[in-house]
Amino acid sequence: MKWLAALLALGLACPAGAQENPMTSAHPHEAAREMLVIAHRGASGERPEHTLAAYDRAIEQGADYVEPDLVVTKDGVLVARHENEIGGTTDVAERAEFAGRRTTKRIDGQKVTGWFAEDFTLAELRTLRARERIAPLRPESARFDGLYQVPTMAEIIALVRAREAETGRRIGLYPELKHPSFLAGEGHDVVALLVEQLHEAGYRSVVEPVFIQCFEMAPLVRLDGMTELPLVQLIASEGGPADRAELSYAQMLAGDGLERIAAYADAIGAELRMLLGSDGSPTGLVDRAHAVGLKVHGWTLRRENQFLPPALRSGEDPAAPGDFAALWRLLESAGVDGVFTDHPAQAVTARDAAR
Repeated sequence: MKWLAALLALGLACPAGAQENPMTSAHPHEAAREMLVIAHRGASGERPEHTLAAYDRAIEQGADYVEPDLVVTKDGVLVARHENEIGGTTDVAERAEFAGRRTTKRIDGQKVTGWFAEDFTLAELRTLRARERIAPLRPESARFDGLYQVPTMAEIIALVRAREAETGRRIGLYPELKHPSFLAGEGHDVVALLVEQLHEAGYRSVVEPVFIQCFEMAPLVRLDGMTELPLVQLIASEGGPADRAELSYAQMLAGDGLERIAAYADAIGAELRMLLGSDGSPTGLVDRAHAVGLKVHGWTLRRENQFLPPALRSGEDPAAPGDFAALWRLLESAGVDGVFTDHPAQAVTARDAAR
């Protein structure tokens, strides 16, 4: 009932009124007055995540940015996977020729067993096919299992450029560097690889629709000296950056922590529970971040009951859609600048309804 009270306080809707399109404004990072729709791994609620089909569907649905999580192949090619462990997002476990590649590694302090992208050449990885990671919740997406390859960052850029030419609108890229410190220990400088690839593709200036994000700190500090592209420090309600074992995310936000983040980053990417309290009201983090010049992007807005607060669920089925639009309105009221979502079509609809 507390969430219902928070919505009633909003009048069940955000103030109406014409607002400028964030992707056609003079400065895509500073001039936007409405929340950006960031397609989390593409339209990952409808197609297996991190496939060209998922990114293309998100673009078709009007997403402002598409978000590839980046790992690297044995031969140094950036590819999009949720994690460098690919057992849950490809059919590698069913491929007898790769049975011997299964191994255990210690990644960010945790033992992980499976198959890892950095142990496969691009040619080998391309023989695999993507699959839905949470099939029990998304059987419609799982229908597309086995159809799509693992895409490279180069292919994602090419898709975005092609769709820009077709639609006449700018489409943003929001890459996340996954486990860069670990991968550096494996011999792969993914920070340099990403900067080189983006710069070569023409993404160099702060006005380009690109954000680079990471949960670690040192790669972002390094990036700050390598590129003008905006940087995003990801934070979570638990844990801390893998490259700073002595530091928690909570400690990073304490005292003048946001000012220290603002010295090398342009935004924070925060877990939704850090932005809204248990009653649906703002926690104050957005205002604190804005006060030091940081944008705030929240993750992750999903429609399934399992991912929504109890008050916004519909029935008992964890896979059934709940009140996605209500949570969008609460985030918008809190002043959030952008939202990662698995369901960009619904996010665009919710945003349009508030205009």
